[in-house]
Amino acid sequence: MQYRRFGRLGWSVSDVGYGMWGIAGGEGGWSGADDATGHAALDAAVEGGCNFFDTAWIYGRGHSEVLLGELLRRHPDRRLYVATKIPPKDRNWPSTRESRLEDVFPADHVREYLHKSLENLGVERIDLLQFHVWEDSWAEDQRWQDMVRELRESGLVTGIGLSLNRWEPWNGMAAMRTGLVDAVQVIYNIFDQAPEDELFGLCQELDVAVIARVPFDEGTLTGTLTTESTWPEGDWRNSYFVPENLAASVARAEALAKDVPDGMTMPELALRFILAHPTVSTVIPGMRKIHHVHANLATSDAPPLEESVLARLREHRWDRQPTAWSQ
Repeated sequence: MQYRRFGRLGWSVSDVGYGMWGIAGGEGGWSGADDATGHAALDAAVEGGCNFFDTAWIYGRGHSEVLLGELLRRHPDRRLYVATKIPPKDRNWPSTRESRLEDVFPADHVREYLHKSLENLGVERIDLLQFHVWEDSWAEDQRWQDMVRELRESGLVTGIGLSLNRWEPWNGMAAMRTGLVDAVQVIYNIFDQAPEDELFGLCQELDVAVIARVPFDEGTLTGTLTTESTWPEGDWRNSYFVPENLAASVARAEALAKDVPDGMTMPELALRFILAHPTVSTVIPGMRKIHHVHANLATSDAPPLEESVLARLREHRWDRQPTAWSQ
């Protein structure tokens, strides 16, 4: 396992971290999760050198945080970094230009969910507390700035992060310039290359850590979807892979398959593309089974992709705009 510096917080984190939405199950999540398998996958990740775990209260309505807390207690000798997220009070993902700070992240709501997360995790301090949606129009709002300063001064939070809305890597740069943001979590993968345009440069300038999420484009970049793919009732993917998105995604994946080097899987290629960018601090694939953990963590020690391969992957960039279904 390789490790990278986590921005100005200075932590040494595994370049392949663990995204914990998929193992939580529950309403609005991913079907097929069970705790026994989840515990085993988490333990395998720790044994493989993974030390960065990203969760959120909304993942299983606290259940993902509980699973992570149990992991921490099973491995008291390991320094495991905990990142979680405050849900928007209005429960709207993503926020929109019309969203108001007082409706989404009022101070009392943030305090309430900070303490819920502390209790679920069983810790006295959270390493990275992230706002689960964001609008840059809030950046200069004194109420938000005072809230962030209060969080730090409370001793209950070390770092502050933003989880940027899907396909809006620009929507967080004003907040970064306030000096109050230590990390940004952004969708970055073979299709979604837009963070390279402006966001990554500013992150380097300000020494803000980058958490790359959705490395497999919600499953498209595993190469396993077809235009006939369906999921059990209640699975989040049914609302994301609506017909127009599923058909376009499958077509893009089929085109990419022609450029996957011999001896390499598409998921491996997807992770190695992300790790090729030095601005990325860690990438957080979801891993619900032990074989996913072993395969994904192995990419950390793989050699860099050849420039000719990266050049071909650049041609698969897919710029999209948020829609009613993109969430």
